[in-house]
Amino acid sequence: MNYKFEVMTQEQAEDIAYNWHYDHDYSFYDMEADEEDLEEFLDPQKRNNSFYVVKSFNTIIGFFCFDKLSDHTIEIGLGMKPELTGKGHGYEFLKAGIDFAKSNYKPNTITLSVAAFNQRAIKVYQKIGFKEEYSFMQDTNGSSFKFLKMNYAC
Repeated sequence: MNYKFEVMTQEQAEDIAYNWHYDHDYSFYDMEADEEDLEEFLDPQKRNNSFYVVKSFNTIIGFFCFDKLSDHTIEIGLGMKPELTGKGHGYEFLKAGIDFAKSNYKPNTITLSVAAFNQRAIKVYQKIGFKEEYSFMQDTNGSSFKFLKMNYAC
């Protein structure tokens, strides 16, 4: 697939936040499921040109956010359009995000956090080369959930 990264507009953020809904356990990732996440996602100052929509053939298929933790470390967050998840697109989508981070931020390490129940995503992260560093509990979506911190050496 051909991927194009564009800085997320307010209209795109609102569309994703209010219209992207995931099935079953994955509804955990609905933006509206956590008030803090929703507020950050919808606030242009908090997005601060670090959130990008990813397009393929001029259609938004997902998004990435890139947070520079240090001169050598970038933390990423990502989401794929709900109807595209679980269909084998994750590896190429993630690879495109890693390639974008490498070319734009030149990190030594890319890090991310993932809910421990999300084995589908964890398998993709491991396949591309992310290694589990540690687990932690995170208060979100009205409860406390186990997350894994994973790192990728560039």
